[in-house]
Amino acid sequence: MDDEMILDLYFERSENAIKQTKEKYENYCTSIAYRILMNKEDSEECVCDTWLSAWNSIPPNRPKVFSVFLGKITRNHALDFYRKNTTQKRGRNNTEVAIEELGEIITSGEGIEDSVINRETLLNIINSFLENLQPNNRIIFMQRYWYFLSVYEIAHQNNMSQSAVKMSLSRTREKLRNALIKEGYNI
Repeated sequence: MDDEMILDLYFERSENAIKQTKEKYENYCTSIAYRILMNKEDSEECVCDTWLSAWNSIPPNRPKVFSVFLGKITRNHALDFYRKNTTQKRGRNNTEVAIEELGEIITSGEGIEDSVINRETLLNIINSFLENLQPNNRIIFMQRYWYFLSVYEIAHQNNMSQSAVKMSLSRTREKLRNALIKEGYNI
């Protein structure tokens, strides 16, 4: 069943919408959650939360790209799970390392309220930055900081050495840092 037909089911409030969504996107959403959580049970719970969130937000929303919509919901739920569980975790995992790498660039001395106010500005700067990256660098950057792939996995998927991936990420983070400074974002 194509995405438009599934979305129509949501607008009809048919429970078949969730069944069809699960059939088509369960593996995709589970892989996103698992990359962040590294725990099968938490990932499954996160994906179930994704179905509920989709049900609650469609209608009134009608996503343009359904897979991206579901992926974003799953990622947000997984990051929420991750934050709740980090106090109980003993070691650092791939998610924590990736967040720390970006945190060195994006964190600022602002308070939480100021950060929320500036969130949209930051998103616009980052989106513009990503649009102007070479496709190869953009793919590597997104694999690391959106999908939380390890350096090894990125190297393997892109037929590169791990050192080349690390260098690409380092250079891209520095370019992002410079773009944020240029746009007046307080680092």
